Amino acid sequence: MSSASLPVSPPLSSPLSAAVPPSTALAGRADADHVVAHTLLNCLLREVSGPEHQTAVSDGHLLLRLPRCGVLLRVALRRASLIGAHRFAGSVSEQRPEGWAELSWQTLAEYIHRELHLRTGVRNEEFLTQVASSHEGVSAALAAARRQTATPDPSGAGRADAYMDSEQSLLFGHRFHPTPKARTGALADWGRYAPETRARFPLRHLAVREEFLRQETATPGALAALDRQGTVPDGYRLLPAHPWQYAMLRDHPALVAAIDRGDVLDLGPRGADFEPTASVRTLYDGRDFLKFSLNVRITNCLRKNAEYELTGAVALTRLLEPVAADLAARFPGTDLLREPAYRTLDLGSRELAEGFGVIVREGLDARLAPGVTGLLAAAVADEYPTGGAQLARLLAGAGPAEALAWWDAYLGLLVPPVLAAYFDHGVVLEPHLQNVVLGVDADGAPRQVLFRDLEGTKLLPEQHATALAALAEDVARPMTYDRERGWDRVVYCLLVNHLAEMLAALADRHPRLEPELWRAVRGVLAGCAAAHGNPPLLRALIAGVPLPAKANLLTRWERKADRDAGYVRIASPLVPDLLSATSGAARTEPWSTTP
Repeated sequence: MSSASLPVSPPLSSPLSAAVPPSTALAGRADADHVVAHTLLNCLLREVSGPEHQTAVSDGHLLLRLPRCGVLLRVALRRASLIGAHRFAGSVSEQRPEGWAELSWQTLAEYIHRELHLRTGVRNEEFLTQVASSHEGVSAALAAARRQTATPDPSGAGRADAYMDSEQSLLFGHRFHPTPKARTGALADWGRYAPETRARFPLRHLAVREEFLRQETATPGALAALDRQGTVPDGYRLLPAHPWQYAMLRDHPALVAAIDRGDVLDLGPRGADFEPTASVRTLYDGRDFLKFSLNVRITNCLRKNAEYELTGAVALTRLLEPVAADLAARFPGTDLLREPAYRTLDLGSRELAEGFGVIVREGLDARLAPGVTGLLAAAVADEYPTGGAQLARLLAGAGPAEALAWWDAYLGLLVPPVLAAYFDHGVVLEPHLQNVVLGVDADGAPRQVLFRDLEGTKLLPEQHATALAALAEDVARPMTYDRERGWDRVVYCLLVNHLAEMLAALADRHPRLEPELWRAVRGVLAGCAAAHGNPPLLRALIAGVPLPAKANLLTRWERKADRDAGYVRIASPLVPDLLSATSGAARTEPWSTTP
């Protein structure tokens, strides 16, 4: 399959000469109906039809059978994948007596709804509504991209920063989540505060008497990131709030009473503009990241900072300092964005303490080397070129040899520190695509990898028993994974979520390279295994044991929290016999009878 079939935007004169608005090619051609249908198929293939051996690749199409519904589906392939993360094209069709008939995304969602009900015996009346919400979110993101292309901001505000362009270029979300753009909240509010709309806005400023604040710091001066936002009267401290969150909580009785007493002063919107990152609730002003709570549900979760997460972020920053220092020394180009402080209201209300909790995270300048530009890894690996960070732009004009050199450099930066954190320090990093910032030089070559968001970073309890015992149980318990779950999380985030998707973006440009790209992954893993004494977990991984893939569809169906998400096992592209093949054709596991 030629990479020319992809909607690739024209190359820039220099990969990082400027940030760019969403691709006009994408905004003109992408179809929300197809995007939603393809995302549902990805989940169905990975979690249901694939494990049940109800799939086949035939004549340029993927076939999936829903055996309980008695439905056979078909979709054209742009490119087949060794790990089953295929690229689809066009509409999904259903086999009927008169031939193949195209399905709407709604009908596909209804078939999946029926199949999961028959499979589990459980009903989920939210599912179809959430799929529809995700479709609405994708449609809104595409509409915003088209408006920005049609009427660019003459001031260039928000366009000169390649990093923020990468954060705000994700129009479609996680392609292995059934409802990646599902969300609660009014459409008008999303227009004001969503990253896809390139929103910019000032924070709401509250002045709070010091005795009604709760805060912790891991390093001296860490709260300066909050205090520098504006002045307050003597005896008060500044508590910035996300304006959307403030609008949702302003009528809370305890807050109203505190304002009436003068213990909290509402100073209104003030200060410099912040911009939303891909997570929506984490905002950036070019110097500091502030992670706010938002009482809105995005994909699967209500996005608030639980009280244990506030304390946990600061505690982990302290505990991880020697780990981060060791990794940075052993693996140049590696670093961790610390979360050294939080502040929140302390008015005797847990709802307000969590609702107004803000976590301070270091800005990129604290860790990026001079001359290095940070880019969100999810934007680099995006299936479509929705911004200047996507690999089609970073590697514009590059041939296979240059692509392999880029890949080798990337693997060398990302893989060794993640595995060293686990095997040497008992730390489970969470290097999924949205938690990694890639630092590139002026030519787009990888130079640094920054890990962020300590919410997903966990400790193996047997290696951190003393430190965990010093924390409150409700803080320590969510901070840990047992060894098996921790390893599944590392392998899933590193290989299945991250490397497989980055590799796919490279393979879109050079399809015949896919086996060689996976061989490079296997080679880096073998080097890490040797460095760590060939532990059985790594030996098995290199031998090609099935890989854990997070079961986002089944988790959503069962209405579980993300922390309780299970994994399905998918065939590994690291199997030595597979990688020795010269063909880039996908391995298939067809059902026993011909459909």
